[in-house]
Amino acid sequence: MTDARRTSLPAVAIFLAALLGVTMLLSLATGAFRISLPDLLGIIADGPRRDTAEVVAHNVFWQVRLPRIVLAIVVGASLAVAGVIMQGIFRNPLAEPATVGVSAGAAVGAVIAIIIGLNQLPLGVQFAAFLGGTLSTALVYVLSRSDGKTEVVTLILTGIAINAFAGAVIGFAVFVADDDEIRSVTFWSLGTLGLATWKAVGVVIPLAVLGMLISAKFARVLDTLALGDRPAMHLGVRVEPVRLQAIAVVGLLASSAVAATGMIAFVGLLVPHIMRIVLGPRHRHLLWTAALLGASVTLLADLAARTLLSPAELPLGVVTALIGAPFFLMLLRSTRRSQGGWA
Repeated sequence: MTDARRTSLPAVAIFLAALLGVTMLLSLATGAFRISLPDLLGIIADGPRRDTAEVVAHNVFWQVRLPRIVLAIVVGASLAVAGVIMQGIFRNPLAEPATVGVSAGAAVGAVIAIIIGLNQLPLGVQFAAFLGGTLSTALVYVLSRSDGKTEVVTLILTGIAINAFAGAVIGFAVFVADDDEIRSVTFWSLGTLGLATWKAVGVVIPLAVLGMLISAKFARVLDTLALGDRPAMHLGVRVEPVRLQAIAVVGLLASSAVAATGMIAFVGLLVPHIMRIVLGPRHRHLLWTAALLGASVTLLADLAARTLLSPAELPLGVVTALIGAPFFLMLLRSTRRSQGGWA
């Protein structure tokens, strides 16, 4: 990393922290029920009052807005960190958690849970989605191994096959489902934070924190893997065990995120790409800055989902795709133009 990039890191960190703070305040105050800044401070400091409006504001703040915001931050950070790891182990800035079938597997788990009635149980769909995402990640890795090693191209192609198979399973499940089940499947598959509760937050946070703590140890190894498998092996990196551990961490982070909110597009792809352009390829900085930006992007997208068509609410995955796809195309064009084409 150049000196210019090193000196830019504090400015980037301050900007990301400020962006997250402002976004949190906007998300707390804005919505169908508006809460002014003085009221926010009063709720935090004093708790509920006897006045009916103040009681309503207190309940909206603590039981609706705050768990939703915390879940958005955790999910966005998890998807972004998972994206950084994926792009590092694949040596490809276009990789994302869906590459190894995490999102598709989670979707299959959730759809099956809805069809068989597990959505009547507390966190039943979320648990099934987490299990499906984890199993699909393991399946992709097992099927892509040959002669004791795993090639990146084989992993990607296996992930594409698993994603296609998962799409067929979801299509069949929708075909045999009734109207209520179809609505539930559609609502979940498009992504939403509308069902956020403190119980869901309590389940996701430990998994996300564990995954991010483990991911920190991969920073130096991912820098070495950027040289290629053979050079990394010559430098003392045990490529296969590292790749297995990294994919397991991606499965943990992405499965827990998708299980909590449904499928959210482009966060795991776009955010790491932006931070790599801003800060360069060094993963020690990419991991935590991508987590901050991922949290902010998800929170901003959820704010847009809640307010653009208020009192109706857009699916979060639709908003991230509508914003992320054009922005990502612009990034691709500018990157290609600056590099004079792809190697």
